[in-house]
Amino acid sequence: MTTVDRGRWTCLVDGHEVVAMRARELGRTSTVVGDRVALVGDTSGAPGTLARIVRVEPRTSVLRRTADDTDPYERVVVANADQLAIVTALADPEPRARMVDRCLVAAYDAGMTPLLVLTKADLADPAEFLANYAGLDIAHIVTRRTPGGIDGLDELHAALHDRMTVLVGHSGVGKSTLVNALVPGVDRATGHVNAVTGRGRHTSTSAIALALPGGGWVIDTPGVRSFGLAHIDPDHIIDAFPDLAEGTADCPRGCSHDEPECALDAWVAGGHAGPSGTVRLASLRRLLRNRGGSDDTEPREPE
Repeated sequence: MTTVDRGRWTCLVDGHEVVAMRARELGRTSTVVGDRVALVGDTSGAPGTLARIVRVEPRTSVLRRTADDTDPYERVVVANADQLAIVTALADPEPRARMVDRCLVAAYDAGMTPLLVLTKADLADPAEFLANYAGLDIAHIVTRRTPGGIDGLDELHAALHDRMTVLVGHSGVGKSTLVNALVPGVDRATGHVNAVTGRGRHTSTSAIALALPGGGWVIDTPGVRSFGLAHIDPDHIIDAFPDLAEGTADCPRGCSHDEPECALDAWVAGGHAGPSGTVRLASLRRLLRNRGGSDDTEPREPE
């Protein structure tokens, strides 16, 4: 399934697009971009024809989010993607490490490989932001705008080759600009960043899966303002911080990782989590407090 629009699902059948509707028998079964489905009826794709979706095949992965960390309603973003490209601008708008950390947690929970894509390196040096993730086994691509186009596009295309990749990030970070460059002729709408709020304007209104020249798929998604983790067990959040996870071995039983007895303070102080350990531990504790519904405006600082 390549896109959903106003109660109609566009599916790819033998290389051509077929518009379909959901069969009533599916009930509340969700159908999202990336799903593999079974169709009946007219699958010719001719103008005016409409097939029916009668079955959703088992998914290999599901990327989920909630509106915030207390929202019980889970939203499925895409299905069957194997890579999550977290797109972050280095400036205009300013990068938000907390958003990246949240997407990393969601990627690991979904069993997807994370990829950091840093845009607008022509406006800011990526070194400072990348220091937050030093020591982690996370691939990254840096792109910059030039008079001739986008530098770093070849590296990005290679990282996406033969994979199903979903692009996630705030509005205004350049997701649709990258998609337009990667898939010539697609012409996804692009927007600007508000000079007062520093936030981008939503331009993409729905997710869409597009075939990459040479092999692979890229899924462009609407910009998000938040990425809630209410659907994820707090005990699993530490798994998204492999630079810290080993340090929990000496934590007391039932440790919340945000208390004076937590062994992570000594782990970070000993340099085991690298130069960004203090920042990473503060980020972990923000996520844990947020996920638990607590106010995370003043997380306990590492000692």
